[in-house]
Amino acid sequence: QVQLVESGGGLVQAGGSLRLSCAASGRTFSSYVMGWFRQAPGKEREFVAAITWRGINTRYADSVKGRFTISRENAKNTVSLQMNSLKPEDTAVYYCAADRTPFYDDYALPEYWGQGTQVTVSS
Repeated sequence: QVQLVESGGGLVQAGGSLRLSCAASGRTFSSYVMGWFRQAPGKEREFVAAITWRGINTRYADSVKGRFTISRENAKNTVSLQMNSLKPEDTAVYYCAADRTPFYDDYALPEYWGQGTQVTVSS
């Protein structure tokens, strides 16, 4: 069982930055691919980014490529999402997710999910 707790959301102006963090329970954090999804009101859930077990490979949605960076610290059981050059369309609830196998698109169903953290970007 893995429990995920996100933090770092908030309100920011367009062009600003935020850093989301996700803390995971358990002693097998390095066995999981970690990632982030988001869901805006009235829209489908969207894959944002993922990082493999040792952080060697990352994958990003085209909409955030070049602006967001995912990273992980296995010694601390954490994964982070650095979000720069934020746009109003980045406004959503952001969810941390974990699975033993890779997930790279909107249709993925990772096994574990956090409760989500709200990110609001004002214009």
